Amino acid sequence: MSLLNIFKSGKALDRGVHVPEYKEQTAHLPIRRLPFAPMLVVPLSQHAGAPAVAVVREGQEVVRGEPLAKEDGFMSVPMHSPATGRIEKIGLAPSVRGELAPAIYLKPYPSSSQEVLYGAPQDIQNMTPDQIVSAVQRTGAVGLGGAAFPTHVKMRPPKDARLDTIVVNGCECEPFLTTDPRVMLEQPAEVIQGTRIAMKCLSVPRAVIGVENNKMDAVEALRKALGSETAITVEAIEAKYPQGAEKMLIKVLLNREVPSGGLPSAVGVAVFNVATLAQIGELLPVHQGLIERVVTITGPAVSKPGNYLTALGTPLRFALQQAGCTDETASVILGGPMMGPSISSLDVPITKGVTGILVMGRADFNHRPDRIYPCIRCAACVDVCPLHLNPSRLGMLARKHEYETMESQFHLMDCFECGCCAYVCPSHIPLVQHFRVAKQMNRERKARERETAKA
Repeated sequence: MSLLNIFKSGKALDRGVHVPEYKEQTAHLPIRRLPFAPMLVVPLSQHAGAPAVAVVREGQEVVRGEPLAKEDGFMSVPMHSPATGRIEKIGLAPSVRGELAPAIYLKPYPSSSQEVLYGAPQDIQNMTPDQIVSAVQRTGAVGLGGAAFPTHVKMRPPKDARLDTIVVNGCECEPFLTTDPRVMLEQPAEVIQGTRIAMKCLSVPRAVIGVENNKMDAVEALRKALGSETAITVEAIEAKYPQGAEKMLIKVLLNREVPSGGLPSAVGVAVFNVATLAQIGELLPVHQGLIERVVTITGPAVSKPGNYLTALGTPLRFALQQAGCTDETASVILGGPMMGPSISSLDVPITKGVTGILVMGRADFNHRPDRIYPCIRCAACVDVCPLHLNPSRLGMLARKHEYETMESQFHLMDCFECGCCAYVCPSHIPLVQHFRVAKQMNRERKARERETAKA
């Protein structure tokens, strides 16, 4: 349906795209533990906000679960030791963004049982909301869906917000990735427990867990764990990309629209990833920190794909060796193919926000277009944009370096870079890359303006 037909009919489009799933390699495989690497590299910044501050010294022995770094303010989280071992170095390490960033190098003891020895029971039932927020921050929990936004910050919404519903995101809509479905299948009790904790903290009467209807086994597992409880419901929704985007999920589950530039709290909702709440449900009662996560390692160049419980700080090189990756790889993507970034170094460590590692061989890139063509104004990108933006116009403005106009008049910052527009573009225009450059240029411009104002 073209844009002209939308105006004629007056009907809203069914936004998003149906992309091949490619989940059959790992969807049926249970979670299994990845061995500990000879050296773990724990970055001090694995989240949105201020980096953590190291509280250990070189040469110090630490036990698994012991704090390595403390939070630096409210918009920050601590780091915990993913293994029992010795601090070898505190220095710089490669990051996903290509720059060197502060990190703690930890050498695990090969003879250790690697039992978590740090923690103590907590009486969550008698905690106040503020105490729960503080306890969640001490776990170091962040959004495990990829954004890595500190979870405790979401649990303290703006004072003028009136929340009535928690939405739990169980839609693993990115191709190849199967971490969330496996967590729902194997840890349904922890998911429900984490949801109850979030409800108590935010004082909301109900929660809705949204799961795509191609994961009915996960839906049934959660409903079985709920039993007769009615405050939490599990809803099966249409499988579509990007159904897991919080604004789309709120719309399809509650029929509420988050305003442009607004947060879910503007419509009375808080959104949490299902794996994040599973970690809260598991860690908070025993006062332990986040030291590992489930990562899907898959792709045509992986001989032993699977869903691996991986210690944070595990270098990608080691993880790929354990998964049977071949040497003929052309690209390694952190996350899914629609939104995940390609990386240039296998020395980058796995962090809290890494949902998957996708390895594509050279032969998998033979289909790439050999050139980019001019926009033909077909409006295919407009049809699929889940936020009703105009990617075609934004792309044209980007090519003219009209970055400020993109933000002030065409809602550039509402774009969450899902890639639907680039996926359907018949001219192969890399729209998302244009938008990322525009956002970065605007950030740099604003930083210069702030420095000028201070001067």
